Amino acid sequence: MFQNYLKIALRNLWRNKAFSAINIFGLAIGIATCLVIMLFVADELSYDRFNTKADRMVRIIFKVTLNGETMETPTASAPTGETLRRDYPEVEEATRVRVNSAPIISYQNNTFKEDKFAYVDANFFQVFTLPLVQGDAKTALREPNTVVITRATAQKYFGNENPMGKILLFKNEKTSYKVTGVIDKIPANSHFHFNMLASMAGLEEAKQTTWMSNNFNTYLVLRPGYDYKQLQAKMPQVIEKYMGPEVQKALGMSLKQFREKGDDVGLFLQPVTDIHLRSDLTNDLEPGGDIRYVYIFGAIAVFMLLIAAINFMNLSTAGASKRAREVGIRKVLGSVKKELIQQFLLESILLSAIALMVALILVYLALPVFNDLSGKELSLGFTVNFWLLPGLLVFGLIVGVLAGSYPAFFLSSFQPVKVLKGALTAGKESLSLRSGLVVFQFFISVALMIGTTVVYQQLNYIQNKKVGFDKDQVVVLHDTYVLGKQEEVFRQQLLQDPRVVNASVSGFVPVGPTNSENSVVLPENNAAQSVSTRQYFVDYNYIPTLGMQLVAGRNFSKDFASDSTGMVINEAAARSFGWGKNILNRKVFRFISNEGDKKEYHVIGVVKDFHFESLHERITPLLMIIDNNSGSIIVKAKTKDLAGLLATMKQQWNSFTADAPFAYTFMDERFAETYRAEQKIGRILSIFSGLTIFVACLGLFGLATFTAEQRTKEIGIRKVLGASLTNIVSLLSRDFLKLVLIANILAWPIAWWAMQKWLQDFEYRTTIGWWVFGLAGAGALLIALLTVSYQAIKAAIANPVKSLRSE
Repeated sequence: MFQNYLKIALRNLWRNKAFSAINIFGLAIGIATCLVIMLFVADELSYDRFNTKADRMVRIIFKVTLNGETMETPTASAPTGETLRRDYPEVEEATRVRVNSAPIISYQNNTFKEDKFAYVDANFFQVFTLPLVQGDAKTALREPNTVVITRATAQKYFGNENPMGKILLFKNEKTSYKVTGVIDKIPANSHFHFNMLASMAGLEEAKQTTWMSNNFNTYLVLRPGYDYKQLQAKMPQVIEKYMGPEVQKALGMSLKQFREKGDDVGLFLQPVTDIHLRSDLTNDLEPGGDIRYVYIFGAIAVFMLLIAAINFMNLSTAGASKRAREVGIRKVLGSVKKELIQQFLLESILLSAIALMVALILVYLALPVFNDLSGKELSLGFTVNFWLLPGLLVFGLIVGVLAGSYPAFFLSSFQPVKVLKGALTAGKESLSLRSGLVVFQFFISVALMIGTTVVYQQLNYIQNKKVGFDKDQVVVLHDTYVLGKQEEVFRQQLLQDPRVVNASVSGFVPVGPTNSENSVVLPENNAAQSVSTRQYFVDYNYIPTLGMQLVAGRNFSKDFASDSTGMVINEAAARSFGWGKNILNRKVFRFISNEGDKKEYHVIGVVKDFHFESLHERITPLLMIIDNNSGSIIVKAKTKDLAGLLATMKQQWNSFTADAPFAYTFMDERFAETYRAEQKIGRILSIFSGLTIFVACLGLFGLATFTAEQRTKEIGIRKVLGASLTNIVSLLSRDFLKLVLIANILAWPIAWWAMQKWLQDFEYRTTIGWWVFGLAGAGALLIALLTVSYQAIKAAIANPVKSLRSE
């Protein structure tokens, strides 16, 4: 019997090839899209969970508020972790990570710059689950000047030689480090990725006892079952005990007085598993994700799967309505209801199974492209994603049964006489349900169209917004500090080239990877007005090289010896100091040590606010001073032959005995890289939006097919009575266009609210114009009209004789 059912099912699929293909392909796209999104979401939620102690690991966050300006960083002072471990028995382990610089490292004739480098405590591998493939995790970093590297880094330096015991020369420190361990690699779903981990034991900074300098990413492991919020509640006591005396010494006021004037300082705990998706802190180890995007894509996956399943049922229903006479004939010939139910369910489950197989093929084909687009390493591994295979099988069975339930239970229950007379009609409840599904599908589609448009509008706004400095034809030459005293000679050689407008020596670049310094300053030495600021160490050419605009005073000049204690501040700092227009020559005292020592400066100029952080952040106070600014050379060029200029620069660089290779980046590319994550999300969102609209159109096509089938005789009668092609197309289209219009009206306010919430994450953002909603609405109506028109025209041009033959 089963063999007979299968043979009939396959014959029916082949007889209706086009219709079956559309049905299968629509469901397959929905399943494939949902699978890709769910793999993406699962990966985002898996960050740092590879650590065996992940559920009880927290990171310490330092937060300070001064004069209304708040700074929140993922770093703490050197003694914080060990102090908490000593004072609180619920803290089992404390370990630190110090990211200081990208050292120049050599072995024999190989020299590399290691951008992914950090100092770590000896117990680092007891906290983070990163098994060593060579060496002992407990002792590898116990001694000073030892280093653990990844397998790929070992291959880079030593080839096929055994890396254990090999000596690497750190040219910055002029110190040798011994390789004492090798790890495979840090997993992709980690909030940090280092290729080289050096022992903290030889780092003098790590032995500091002050609580006023916060440079160490500090992690704690709490005892099993302990709620980190209980330890969080004890942090004010820690601040009072250890930081209070240092605040008193530095500012001349008690911690209580400090807080009474509206300022504050504190330590907070953040679960390690929250870092990737729920952290947006200054100077984080790596840019993270965003939990809101996980919610958005998760919702898209659910809606996409729901739309695809609904479409499958609609199309199955529309196709089954054509088989009403077949059912009647088979019942007349002796088929019982049970056999008809089994037949239709088998056909539906078979379609669903084929769609699942097609979906898996589509996922395998799409994943490499998606990984390249998103920067992920997703794979459809059933052993890793153990939930995937049973979930797919259950889903396919459910969809198949639901889709086949209408023909199986509804058609099989009709009396043969009524069916053969064509008395099969759809009830009002069925039509209302189908209409509601169309509204739902296009509601989601229109909302996604609006969201995608706003995302691209904001990205375009960012790319074209005036940021307060010149980023076009500006080249940043890296690691020029290795030239030592020859760095200025190199800069002067660059200025001899007529293609170079100006050049400045500074490791502080307003966009992309840069040196970073924070400072607490006292306007007019008034501790009650202390302000937390960013500070740039620059040279005399920095402001003109980057084309920054002075709104008051002047730039640094070698003609004024007093400029060694001069200071140029930005407008945000001027506002924060509360001096009004009386700014120039006012005194600012800057802390220059952790012991509270201060140095006096006088303001010589005010530069127009420029964006030295992401446009997600408000421009905060910044000060510039003439100080040790070695690190990079920023070159402003004016030439069409930029490639030729770079070649000349490289020749000049190679003429020096440099310990680093010639390396550079363009300022505009560094700027674009800052918003790469948003650009990726925008592209992914647009792809999923397009697929959702496509699947929604398949649903509309199914409903149009079903309606045309139901109104075949009506259309035939109208044509006999003189109705034109336009009349028929209008008759069949206008009801669907009304549904799409309703979907627009429902989607507009919700999409506006959602995108306003998204834009709030940007301190500087575009506005959502009315045209966005008009464009999305017009696009949805046009897409719906084109989709429905095919079936409408097909029904309108059909010969009415065929539809009225039985009357």
